[in-house]
Amino acid sequence: MKLGTQIPARNDDDYRIMSQLGVRHVCADPPGSPHDWTVDDISRLRDKLAGFGLEMEMVQLPLSSRPIEQSQSPDILSKGPNRDAQIASVCRLIERLSEAGIPAAKYNLNIIGIPRTPDEPGRGGSQNAAFRWEKADQDAPPTAAGEIDEEENWDRIAYFLDAVLPVAESANVRLACHPHDPYTPPGYRGVTRVLGTVEGLKRFVTLRDSPMHGLNFCQGTVGEMLDDPATEIFDVIRWFGERDKLFNVHFRNIRGHKLSFMETFPDEGDMDMWASMKLYAELGYSHMLMPDHVPTISGEDPRNTAFAFVYGYIAAQLEALRGEGFLA
Repeated sequence: MKLGTQIPARNDDDYRIMSQLGVRHVCADPPGSPHDWTVDDISRLRDKLAGFGLEMEMVQLPLSSRPIEQSQSPDILSKGPNRDAQIASVCRLIERLSEAGIPAAKYNLNIIGIPRTPDEPGRGGSQNAAFRWEKADQDAPPTAAGEIDEEENWDRIAYFLDAVLPVAESANVRLACHPHDPYTPPGYRGVTRVLGTVEGLKRFVTLRDSPMHGLNFCQGTVGEMLDDPATEIFDVIRWFGERDKLFNVHFRNIRGHKLSFMETFPDEGDMDMWASMKLYAELGYSHMLMPDHVPTISGEDPRNTAFAFVYGYIAAQLEALRGEGFLA
């Protein structure tokens, strides 16, 4: 297991800080649209990062967590006229990643984005993202994708997987899909979010049999699907870990449960992150663990300061695992 990050660097000093804080592995993207990245673009960033002691292990495909109106590949999930062209472009990108020696890519199959209700106060007056169903606009209209029922959603996902997985297998590039964040009731904003439940995620990873098909396992998002994350999360981690479907871990915690939660720093939520860390090690997980969302804190550089705290938290747990013989 490796401490990683996906936070975009604003400048070279950010790369230096990552390295100085013990980060050695990153998910990073060249500038511009991923549809336009060349092998040289990817290799140039890979080599630049190596100069800071950082290994580029992953990129984000042009399928982000943003609402479909802001997507770089909107026709893939909306079944628009450019669907096949956009999927073909993703396939070419996967081949370029392979040529540049990048072993993995993460992506989202997201239509409505990441719904949240107003931030709530956290530790010391931090502002923490939250989702309370009773405070949400439960009658919010559908997105530009219109109404998509459960089986139509699955059909569109399967169509995408059928096209990209043979390319990923040939290129030996792991594709790590992020769950839908958060769980929302069926039909919310016109969509049943099929990757917003544990059963949906199980169906997803078994939909097609491929060693390149797995999850960007956001522990916080999975906790948001559960009635009692503190007790239920371990069985979920074990199920996907035993099947080698964990390709990246967002090491994030929450306080609350399905349809009513607040995001937290990893040490103050309901899930036992040390027990989780030991379970990842027991399962032989060997990829990155990284911060994802962090509370908004005070100061001149709030985002990077909050991320630095989580880097230290993960690094300390990895050191403790080595000390207890869980890791070599």
